[in-house]
Amino acid sequence: MKKIIILINILIVMVSCNDLNISPTNSIVQSSFYKTELDVTTAVNGVYYTLTYNGSHPLYGDLLFFLVDLGSDYARAGNNTNMMSIKSLGTLQYDPSNDRIDLAWSNLYQGIDRANLAIDKIPNSTASDVLKARLINESKFLRALFYFNAVQLWGPIPLVLHEGEGTNATRTPVDSVYLQITKDLKDALNLPASYSGSDVGRATNGAANALLSKVYLTWAQTSTLDQTDKYDKAVLYANQVINGGYGYKLLENFLDIWDITKKNGKEHIFTAQFALGGCTNTMCHCTFATGLSNAEPVAWVSDNSYYNIFDNRDQRKAGSFAKTLYNPSNGTTFTFDVPRFRKYIDTTHVLTSTSRRDIDVPIIRYADVLLFKAEALNERYHGPTAEAYEAINEIRRRAYKQFPVTSPSTYDFSELSYEQFRDTLRQERYFEFVEEQQRWFDLVRWKILVKTISKNPLKSAVSKRNYLFPIPQSQREINPTGLWQNWGYDGATVPDPYDVSYQ
Repeated sequence: MKKIIILINILIVMVSCNDLNISPTNSIVQSSFYKTELDVTTAVNGVYYTLTYNGSHPLYGDLLFFLVDLGSDYARAGNNTNMMSIKSLGTLQYDPSNDRIDLAWSNLYQGIDRANLAIDKIPNSTASDVLKARLINESKFLRALFYFNAVQLWGPIPLVLHEGEGTNATRTPVDSVYLQITKDLKDALNLPASYSGSDVGRATNGAANALLSKVYLTWAQTSTLDQTDKYDKAVLYANQVINGGYGYKLLENFLDIWDITKKNGKEHIFTAQFALGGCTNTMCHCTFATGLSNAEPVAWVSDNSYYNIFDNRDQRKAGSFAKTLYNPSNGTTFTFDVPRFRKYIDTTHVLTSTSRRDIDVPIIRYADVLLFKAEALNERYHGPTAEAYEAINEIRRRAYKQFPVTSPSTYDFSELSYEQFRDTLRQERYFEFVEEQQRWFDLVRWKILVKTISKNPLKSAVSKRNYLFPIPQSQREINPTGLWQNWGYDGATVPDPYDVSYQ
């Protein structure tokens, strides 16, 4: 019997008991699994593994980058890719047959299915009640994260919560999906505040609070229901992170966030954990760089204007882009005609591989939470409050190396109107999150996608249809009625859903 989603309902990935970075070594039949403590821990590790591994195309750092960064204003596909599916994402000329979109759907629902299996089957295992509760809540956190990505990418999506429900499932209204996301995350608030040893990197209570803040902020901006309450909750959960005693803080050196020797630092709330050590074909490739040459990588900056807009004094400029790189073989500095994205370049291996997959990908970091709070407060009160200024100014102070970040500096913002603060915060989010799978999501929830992207002459094909990605054709062929196509794409029969507020 066919299913609408590529699911793993018979086999699950076998990984090490505690190490989220170990490659799969075996597969196990469900009927003989989910019995022991080792079984259930292994099963949940398999859910985490969806973030970082699917052959050579992990969800974070790869597939979402192609959709969310190439699909925005500042990135484009270079000549080093011969894949039309990637090039079409960069020019916004993709269609329902695009294999990168199909893979993103498959990976997200693969993670959802693994989480569903764990949530349903762990209660019957022989593991301790404490461990069972923790692993179920970790799975709910991850399920919420997968659904949060999916509902933003495709709008109404199938809401599958148990094994077997995927058969001929139909699209569920957006608000119902968000209700389930928040329900899962509120259960995940029962997770530990921290871990030790090889468990470091697993979902925590702090991560659940942070993701709840982002979810409520996004939901408020994409729904007409109870917006005030949603903004209040976005602030509430951001304050839980900021004032909850977790010890999160902004790292003084911006590039330390991606330093492989400083993984899971004070700014990291939840990250996709990539393996330490060697750079193999499945863990690194030339997406962001091509060594010390001006050959075009798979993905790079659209043009120098997106680099030049940064203040030279802002450490995020050199932290986000590599205009130059040092060549240790001859002691010279190589200058690129167009800068490379910097965050996932390991300069200790610049001559062998300048794009490495053992660098973790931040999914939520402390800077996010500060900006969630500032944005939600400005929207809630239609103007910035003192707390909103303090949150955004801490980001500014770190950017300009004004320490401690809790003390006023000459770089602080003040006396801005609602519109000025909104536009300033949006610019700060660009400066802060280049290459971090954030930009398209931001432009969509702000409803300025077309207006922003159309300024780039390389992306003249942008239109309101790009506010959502198409449902993959491979999925529609299984259930074309229940998986109706999004407006503007081949096969769509629904009317234009975008009013004048979408610019």
